[in-house]
Amino acid sequence: MIPVERHEAILALVAEKGIATINELIELLGVSHMTIRRDLQKLERQGKVVTVSGGVKAAEKLSTQLSYKVKESLNEEGQRKIALLAAARIPDQSCIFLDSGLTTLAIAREIKGRDDLTIITNDFIIMFYLIENGKGKLIHTGGTVCPVSSCSVGEGAAQGIRNYLIDIAFVTTSSWNERGLSATSEDKVPIKKALPDVAKKLVLVADSTQYGKVNTYFSLPLKHFDEVITDKPLPDDITEILQNHKINLITDNAGAAAY
Repeated sequence: MIPVERHEAILALVAEKGIATINELIELLGVSHMTIRRDLQKLERQGKVVTVSGGVKAAEKLSTQLSYKVKESLNEEGQRKIALLAAARIPDQSCIFLDSGLTTLAIAREIKGRDDLTIITNDFIIMFYLIENGKGKLIHTGGTVCPVSSCSVGEGAAQGIRNYLIDIAFVTTSSWNERGLSATSEDKVPIKKALPDVAKKLVLVADSTQYGKVNTYFSLPLKHFDEVITDKPLPDDITEILQNHKINLITDNAGAAAY
């Protein structure tokens, strides 16, 4: 395994667990203690992790885009829970937007048999999955291709989305807080900003581990959302903020809270 692959594996484990021990990383990667130490030192210099006694934890500010392949192993159970809740809330004959991401891919898997839906996406993996398995009408936004995320980004993708009137937009993020959503790269922002103008309803679909994280590029204020669907209860402070914004919080445990 080359260094960049080890670094992605380390970041994936830290993102999943919060803190990873040196021994866990040695066992996972099959390399020496010294190699792990060198990898962690490099990641810490890049601001991606913080070393602690006997291990490493995620930096408060995310500074990397994990590849689709790496992200597939992160919180699959949580993504499935969110997808089931989201799919159950899509009315008949809807036009929906599936933002790029694994949670929206999980939604696509749940709705593949519905022939009454028009599904718009900027995600190539979702598109190819539904081409092979789906029954609904499919539309891709177009735009500049981001190979790491397997999606279209930039103003071209945003302009593509402005051609349609959407009933529900399911929006993903790797990081959000009381202000709203943030992104790892500037070219992911335009399509997020276009959605409030074309969608009747905006739904944030994000597992509970993504709350409280921050990236460099602010993409969309929380106030634009009608619902947040997540896999576990969120802290009291953000629950109160959602209530003040009259945003429904829907979790696997609590169902919908109509604020």
